[in-house]
Amino acid sequence: METKPTEISSGKMFGGYNKRFKHFSPTLGCSMNFHIYFPPSPSPSHKFPVLYWLSGLTCTDENFIVKSGAQRAAAAEGIALVAPDTSPRGLNVEGEADSWDLGVGAGFYVNATQEKWKNWRMYDYIVKELPKLLSDNFPQLETSKASIFGHSMGGHGALTIFLKNQDKYKSVSAFAPIANPINCPWGQKAFTNYLGDKKSDWEEYDATCLVTKFPNVSSSILIDQGEDDKFLPDQLLPNKFEEACRKANVPLLLRFQPGYDHLYYFIATFIDDHIQHHAQALSLN
Repeated sequence: METKPTEISSGKMFGGYNKRFKHFSPTLGCSMNFHIYFPPSPSPSHKFPVLYWLSGLTCTDENFIVKSGAQRAAAAEGIALVAPDTSPRGLNVEGEADSWDLGVGAGFYVNATQEKWKNWRMYDYIVKELPKLLSDNFPQLETSKASIFGHSMGGHGALTIFLKNQDKYKSVSAFAPIANPINCPWGQKAFTNYLGDKKSDWEEYDATCLVTKFPNVSSSILIDQGEDDKFLPDQLLPNKFEEACRKANVPLLLRFQPGYDHLYYFIATFIDDHIQHHAQALSLN
């Protein structure tokens, strides 16, 4: 099995390149794709800091690269974008594609403990395997200087991964994150299947719970949330996260954007602010 990444597509954009790679993941036990946007390089020896994007339910590694328009700001700031997939694929686990919010395209960035979903170890893939793969194979990436952001399920992933690994990431932001999954239907369904019935296990992957456990956040957390997002009242619960941040004295900028929904038009509108948020943190460290 080829663990070393092989390039499967390339396209020039804003002077840099969107490149798609395939590799075998020992963590997940299957072949995985990911995208890297390499900004234009000022010199052959130049190394770029890395900004990881975690996508939402049903997405692949392609959605963000095609729809967000993030490359313009990333090129200007000299930041490489890394967009992984959202779950293992091709394992043919029974029921893996029966619903859009569980299984394929719905990894929730956890390490599943239930036997049926034992390959769903997206947390370890994002935090451990992928950074090492990038470091070993792409000398132009400075993987020790990294930040992380995401959308919806990926916003949940970015927040929880950042809070638990502040030694690895300089900053975090999110668009419409599932901010308190233990209290919403998406989270309860995923966590029951992946982690079992023990609520204390769920709390290890809930940003609202984790912000109390890991309050020493040095850089401000940025969240954008569309006010016309149909998932806001029942699934996303940013106010719960805001309340937890206030109690833990964690710096949070939560912006409610009037008229915007849950889709990529919303993300594309505010993506430059997020790239600049991370560029500032990456340049300070």
